[in-house]
Formats: sequence, C-alpha cells, structure tokens
Amino acid sequence: MPTTSPRSRCSGRWSEAWTARAAGYWTADRVAALLGEQQLILEPVQAAPLLRAMGILKRDASMTPATTRKFMQINHMVRLLRPFLLELARDRGRVRLLDAGCGSSYLTLLLGWCFKHIWREPAWILGIDRNSQIVGKCARRARLVELEDVLRFAPSAIGDFDLSGLTAAEQPPGSGLDALVALHACDTATDEALALGIRLEVRFLAVAPCCHVELSQKLARPEVSAAGALSPLWRTPHLRREAAASFTDMMRTLLLRGCGYRVTPMEFVPSQHTPKNTMLRAVRDGDGDPAALGEYRQLREALGGAGIRLEELLPAPQRRTLS
Repeated sequence: MPTTSPRSRCSGRWSEAWTARAAGYWTADRVAALLGEQQLILEPVQAAPLLRAMGILKRDASMTPATTRKFMQINHMVRLLRPFLLELARDRGRVRLLDAGCGSSYLTLLLGWCFKHIWREPAWILGIDRNSQIVGKCARRARLVELEDVLRFAPSAIGDFDLSGLTAAEQPPGSGLDALVALHACDTATDEALALGIRLEVRFLAVAPCCHVELSQKLARPEVSAAGALSPLWRTPHLRREAAASFTDMMRTLLLRGCGYRVTPMEFVPSQHTPKNTMLRAVRDGDGDPAALGEYRQLREALGGAGIRLEELLPAPQRRTLS
C-alpha cells in the first residue's frame, strides 16, 4: 500500500490551511471587486498555496496594491502562453520546458501549477539560474506547494547550459526540449536564452527582455554617434536608450525569423505596471527566412555597423550569411 512521507503530509496540511484561510478572506464581494468583468486563470482561493509561496498573499490572505498588480500580470502572462503550451501538450503528450534564468521562479512555479492543477496536462519543467542559493530556495518552494513531480531546478548560467550535463534525475523524459521561456533576463542574457532555444530546436520560445544595454553602448561610440542622419538621437542618452531597446528587439525578431521561427513582438503587461513590457513569442515553423537575415544586415548597416550579441551566437550557417 502506498505511503505518504511526513514532508508530503506537512505540505498537504499547509496547503489546506492556506486554501481555507483564503476562502475565509475572499468573499464573493471581494472577488468581484478584484476581478470586475475579468475571468482569470488563477483565482485567489484555488491557487492560495501557490500565491502565498510566491509572496503575493499576505498573512491574512489579502493582497497589497503591488502584489495585486503582480497577480493580474502573471494571469495575463499565462493567458498569452496557454494556447501554444496546450498545443504542445496535445502534440507531444508531455511538455518539456526550460525556464532560462529563472530567478525567484515566479513563472516556473506558475506554469507548474497550471499544468498540474488547471490544465491537467503532463509536464516536465526545469528552471536554471547561475545563483545556486536561489536555485535551492526555488526547489524548497516547489516542495512546499507539492510541485516537485513537475518542477526541477539546477544551477547553471544560460550560456553554459547543456542537457548532457544534467544528472539522471534531472534529465527530461524522452529526448530534447519542446519550449523555452525567459522572463526579464538582463541585457545579453536574453540573447543567450534565444540562442539556447535555437540550438535546442525548441518548438516554442517566449522571452520578455530586460535592460537593453549592449546596443545603446555601441551606438554611443564616437564613430557611430558623430556620423549619419541619426547622430542627434545617438548623442541624446535617454532617447538613445529608448531607441536602442526597440532596435534590439527588432533585430532579435529578424534573427529568429532567419532561423525558422514565426515571431510576434507584443506588449505582455500594461506599461503602467512595468516599462519592460515587450514579449517576443516565437513558434518554429521552417528552415529559416534568408530575407529576414538580409533585413538584419541592412538594419545593422543603418546603425553604423552595430549588431547584437545574438548574431554572434547563431548556428554557423546563419552566421556565414550575416557576414
């Protein structure tokens, strides 16, 4: 007869207690005031253990204005990813997903909860981060909300990650990965995440870039900022940074298209919540579009020869085309 470990029984009682506490706080009137006309994937009562583990619910099961914004943000994010992930689940039987640069694992935990409790589809999700202490904290949170059958965590920098380096217990079922996500990976870490997804030939990619520093610094170089019709823009730091962020994501979009992905740049949260609100959502659908690589070359030339890190990390055939 199967037995339940003391740790599992403790986690189960904790989850039950938080569900009951949230049910007592979130009356019909409070839920209506929170949601209005919206229908959310996560609800405060049903997902109470997860929301508490993520720090969104306070001790009395209420939310602060800041955590309410976070709650609405993560619901919207999952709504944008859901159709693609469920399509993968139907096609593959089990979704194998990597969260690259998972940090505190809001997205990792959220997806694990949705697959297990809401969508009820098999999933294997691995979160990686270079900070081993954060990785340990994320693993403890996963155990607390009883998601250790879905989630795994491993210390690794994005650029150093290799599936073959995982232990036997960490290896995904079957072969390879189906999807990669990266939420607010700073500056060129987003390029490393995209390059990793391309190298692994994942079918679905979603990144929300952050801190677009690399291109802005290149555009500030004297040989770029002193010449050309755009030189007044490059000499104005604030506007240069704003423009560089848009140019960076456009260049990433073109390179992804050149590698066989159908890409949709989109706003994934309202700008009043965070200025870093662009998501690049990509689905692999072919061998690549050479015209997109040509457009990248033209854009790079218009920017005084300044390219982005992702260009250097592409597979050899695409790099040869770009050079």
